[in-house]
Amino acid sequence: MSSSAQAKNRFDVADLFQRREKTIVMGVINVTPDSFSDGGQFFSLEKAIEQALRLETYGADIIDIGGESSRPGSEPVSLDEEMRRVMPVIERIAPELQIPVSIDTSKAQVADAALGAGCAIVNDITALTGDPRMAEVIAAHDAGAILMHKRGTPKEMQNNTTYDDMVSEVRDYLAAAAARAREAGVASDKIMIDPGIGFGKSIEGNLQLVKSTSEFAALGYPVLIGASRKAFIGRITGAEVGFRVTGSIAVAVAAVLYGAAAVRVHDVAETRQAVDMATRFRMVE
Repeated sequence: MSSSAQAKNRFDVADLFQRREKTIVMGVINVTPDSFSDGGQFFSLEKAIEQALRLETYGADIIDIGGESSRPGSEPVSLDEEMRRVMPVIERIAPELQIPVSIDTSKAQVADAALGAGCAIVNDITALTGDPRMAEVIAAHDAGAILMHKRGTPKEMQNNTTYDDMVSEVRDYLAAAAARAREAGVASDKIMIDPGIGFGKSIEGNLQLVKSTSEFAALGYPVLIGASRKAFIGRITGAEVGFRVTGSIAVAVAAVLYGAAAVRVHDVAETRQAVDMATRFRMVE
């Protein structure tokens, strides 16, 4: 564990996760050469930093930095390579931004280094199953945890998208993940859950998960929906990746109306305005 593990984070993640009057918008920055959504557009250090600052001005509440692609068919990267990609960006932006930074990783060593450098949240697509030390690291830093459902690895997760009862399976999986986090010492009000849109799901499955957001929220944790620019939007609309902004916003608005507390998106400015309106509609009695 790093010497900075017990340092107090300057952001109140619990307060952010638990707010209901304004939907959380998480802005995505992929520091990878093979991201499905931006084709390595922010792989260079300076471009990633510029984008982080830009997304903050556009209204992001969290900046999510990832150094390992999880697109369908992608291969894992080594610990050293992931560290090389993300740490220079985090070390530059975390002290400067006025919003928290999240590290999108399933490796405890990457999470520990990122949290020590100023990140406040770990976004773990394996829901703590990818590295046995992950929950311990998050708890030691008193950080936030986003726990996602997926089945299989990114390389082969779309080979089988059939479930007997997908909503129940995803709900039970997320409940168990949150319980593991709490048992390790992660504060319950710093846990967010994510049903994993696009991770081992069919088109209809993705739609069903969004419609079932309130069922996941009934577990007592805020729900994050991450559907931005994903393949099912393209299959429904016919739009290529770079032209899925409108479809992505439609999913984000639907997610908010069905009870999502947060959305993870690439197009922050456009989504911010849309979900602010959707949130107000949801609040009308």
